[in-house]
Amino acid sequence: MKTEVVIVGGGPSGLLLSQLLNRAGVDTIVLERASRDHVLSRIRAGVLESGTVEMLRAAGVGARMERDGMEHEGCYLTDDDLMVRINFHELTGKSVMIYGQTEVTADLYAAQDAMGTTILHGVEDVAIHDVTSSAPYVEFTQGGARQRIDCAYVAGCDGFHGVSRQTIPADKRREFERVYPFGWLGLLSRTPPASDEIVYANSTHGFALVSMRSPSLSRYYVQVPLTDKVEDWSDDRFWEELSRRLPQQVAQDMVTGPSIEKSIAPLRSFVSEPLRWGSLFLVGDAAHIVPPTGAKGLNLAVSDVFYLHQALIDALKRNDMSGVEAYSDRALARIWKAMRFSWQMTAMLHRFEGEDDFAPQMRKATMLHLAQSETARRDLAENYIGLPF
Repeated sequence: MKTEVVIVGGGPSGLLLSQLLNRAGVDTIVLERASRDHVLSRIRAGVLESGTVEMLRAAGVGARMERDGMEHEGCYLTDDDLMVRINFHELTGKSVMIYGQTEVTADLYAAQDAMGTTILHGVEDVAIHDVTSSAPYVEFTQGGARQRIDCAYVAGCDGFHGVSRQTIPADKRREFERVYPFGWLGLLSRTPPASDEIVYANSTHGFALVSMRSPSLSRYYVQVPLTDKVEDWSDDRFWEELSRRLPQQVAQDMVTGPSIEKSIAPLRSFVSEPLRWGSLFLVGDAAHIVPPTGAKGLNLAVSDVFYLHQALIDALKRNDMSGVEAYSDRALARIWKAMRFSWQMTAMLHRFEGEDDFAPQMRKATMLHLAQSETARRDLAENYIGLPF
């Protein structure tokens, strides 16, 4: 096989990159290890920055999002019963969209199928070769047969555990990591959300989050030790603990019900540099992981796609290599700003095991500062709705 760009990874970042390249007349082949059903069953983030919304519109996959998504003009941050509203629209003129990553992925699959893009599932043992030469190629196994694709470029959209980042020699990579000593236990339920906007709750009992996927589908989280297992948490225990951590006016409106899905996600911050090695480019979780506190995971992958799709179109259609050469530096500049915001939100809202009495006082002071300072609220809002690409 032969194509212009091989995209390793059929999640939302790989599919969006393929969609944008195909619309510009660039040929792609997408390789995905899992089945399509598995990809579409993953429960992931649901907050889309304003720039991500514009990217999906530009890619021609925004119609269902516009119809079914929920535009949010603000969110709440709380400290016990103190509630501070961050009014995105008033402070920045912009908003975010609540629309699940699973739905984004489904929309991209439908658009790619309509274009006739080659998307290969059940792909194993991917190997990326000769990316520092003028003739890179990718090998993989599918259905027991070893296959090869010759290409001009390879986009590694295959996540933290994928082969793409490992293809860059270890002595040429620099990795930065912060592992947090807790996780988020998430519960999905077919119940109306306890609040009409997302609530980030800091309390003496630990962090909690009120979120949603639709007016009838709620997503809640509580901070738990990394030693906890899902089996330790019955639905009743989850609802009781969540209620303890929310402001009274939010907890009293909460409707409980049986869980559809429960899982525990560890929190970490991770960046690998550089994002380019010859003709290979890292995108999304292959290059960086953020704690979910700042709602940046999918959105940061989309910003990578923004820089890379333009660079590849310029290189392949205009023989202009400036975008390719600048991709890593341009993407990393925005990545580190998002890392800072996610780290700041995580520190501001979570209790850390073994912390002294000083730490909760700092969290309270930060929350009071947000309540009293429009400048502080504007800074948070500008970061939350998404920094410019």
